Amino acid sequence: MRICITERRLDRIRDVLSRRQTDLTLVINNIHDPHNVSAILRSCDAFGIHRVHLLYTETAFPALGKKSSGSAKKWVETRRHQSAAALADHLKGQGFSLVATSFSESARPLPAWDLTGKVAIILGNEHRGVDEDLAPFIDGALYIPMQGMVQSLNVSVAAAVILYEGFRQRFAAGCYDAPCLPAEELDRLTQLWAQK
Repeated sequence: MRICITERRLDRIRDVLSRRQTDLTLVINNIHDPHNVSAILRSCDAFGIHRVHLLYTETAFPALGKKSSGSAKKWVETRRHQSAAALADHLKGQGFSLVATSFSESARPLPAWDLTGKVAIILGNEHRGVDEDLAPFIDGALYIPMQGMVQSLNVSVAAAVILYEGFRQRFAAGCYDAPCLPAEELDRLTQLWAQK
């Protein structure tokens, strides 16, 4: 069955794809609440993140409903990894730095990080944080400065704050002005998205 699509819709798809960021990504590490994962994916779509990496070693990836994800799972690519070593090998092989979210003494505040380069931010489980088996591969840690009594944000809110800071830095640096994706990939994805 052939799907008819208007030129206006195609222009919208091309416009969104031309601003997708391929060198800022998130790693979702054993986050089990489907509402949190859905909200993270919505933020990724909102700020132009092209792909998210999934590391689920202790829990199954949650089933995401269309309503709760706002259909964002259609527009954000996901790549699963079987182990911390496989994830690190893949991302470091592409030149990414791995930065964990953490309240450790060595963690630096979010605004101190340059998010205009190749950075993968690791978001840990709601209760345990980032898995210990990732520790040997992590290049640094960040925290979100807070002024209240409770020094904690929901993981999906933390993801949105981090991605907004990435957006702010990248927008100022002109990263959204020219496509990150090669022309052939832009064409391929435009045709693929037109079928969704």
